[in-house]
Amino acid sequence: MAEQRDDEDLTETVDAAPASSPLADDDMFDPAFVDAIIEGLDEEDAAHVQELVEPLHPANIADLFELLDSDRRRRLAAALGPRLDGDVLAEMNDWVRDDLIDALAPHEVADLATQLDTDDAVAIIEDLEAEEQRAVLRAMPADDRAAIEAALSYPEESAGRLMQRELIAVPEHWTVGQIIDYLRENPELTTDFWEVFVVDPGHRPVGALKLSWILRTPRWVPVADAMQREQTLIPVDMDQEEVALRFQKYALISAAVVDSSGRLVGMITVDDVVHIIQEEAGEDITRLSGAGDGDINRPFLETVKTRQTWLIVNLGTALLASGVVSLFQDTISRLVALAVLMPIVASMGGNAGTQTMAVAVRALATNQLTQSNTIRTITRELRIAIANGFTLGVLIGLGVYIIYREPELSGVIAAAMVINNLIAGLSGILVPLTLDRLKVDPAVSSAVFVTMMTDIMGFFSFLGLATLVGLPG
Repeated sequence: MAEQRDDEDLTETVDAAPASSPLADDDMFDPAFVDAIIEGLDEEDAAHVQELVEPLHPANIADLFELLDSDRRRRLAAALGPRLDGDVLAEMNDWVRDDLIDALAPHEVADLATQLDTDDAVAIIEDLEAEEQRAVLRAMPADDRAAIEAALSYPEESAGRLMQRELIAVPEHWTVGQIIDYLRENPELTTDFWEVFVVDPGHRPVGALKLSWILRTPRWVPVADAMQREQTLIPVDMDQEEVALRFQKYALISAAVVDSSGRLVGMITVDDVVHIIQEEAGEDITRLSGAGDGDINRPFLETVKTRQTWLIVNLGTALLASGVVSLFQDTISRLVALAVLMPIVASMGGNAGTQTMAVAVRALATNQLTQSNTIRTITRELRIAIANGFTLGVLIGLGVYIIYREPELSGVIAAAMVINNLIAGLSGILVPLTLDRLKVDPAVSSAVFVTMMTDIMGFFSFLGLATLVGLPG
């Protein structure tokens, strides 16, 4: 009878399962599913929307919000009710979350924040306006409010903002059996951790025990004998990008965060670091083009303002390049082929400079490029630039000779290609290095200056050499 009942339960479970998933193999929503959500929202059919969303993971619900416009996001939030919890909010895009929080009352934001670990709650509250922050904090329980206020006292994008205060710490004089009993007998302890930190009487970390070690070690073994004493400790004011580099370099799952006196104040886990690595990498890529953070959910006016700033700067550098061209108007007027060919030199130099700049910016961001290897790196990039310059010079020289049958013109453009590639290599490495030394983010500003150098020097070298050899004559 038991076997028959199990078979019936299995049959009922299979029959109850949805015929198809709203997610495709690439973990993206089926357009028909999104259309069904939109239709339900437009018809104010909250029950149908809840039914559609019910099987989704919080991260997928957060993705669904990003696919809707601002008005429908707010209607979806109202339709979901309790299903819109802290886990969904924590997975949401920053701009979408900010837009949604604007529509919530302070006590509603406080209720959502209290469901989360400290680090996720801080991520939600830190972007609020000062008055909204105070209102939300006033609506939170005293313990949660104190933890959030302490985290907000640390610099933005620091380990103090990133860390969570929910951790397990035990004294060194315990045994492994005492740790196990402590974990089992205290249900209020955090449930998400990979290691137990060992602290001295001053609450300074002296070691750590992985959960696997605790499970495999006899109960009577002293913690002092079982723990790993070597640790990677994270200062509370360390920049989050440096934190991510340490996790990557030392293959960490979690790490203790300490204050200026060496006391244990929190921990950072790898899931938070993965988010930071993705965020920083995406920002660097889009900032190289002057597009800000590149988020498609960013408000229209802010996006326009960010892009216009760098486009106006680019306009200024373009005027400088055109000024160089204007110096050689007579030369160009006597040989029209120069006007046809000179964009090639500038364009190829710009591409070469962008390649070098991208490598340099990444090396600076990952601490591969430091004062110790700066000269060697510059020398390496110069050698690459010369090699590429000669290769491209030969190719363009042969091509120009085949078309124009002018040996002097072929030689001039080949020499200009070598010179501009050399300038591209130098500027591509020196501009990011200089900006970094001046404490300016090289990912934001490098592209404009590198492009300016390659455009100006490309035109100047090509037209200048043509004038020197008396090419128009």
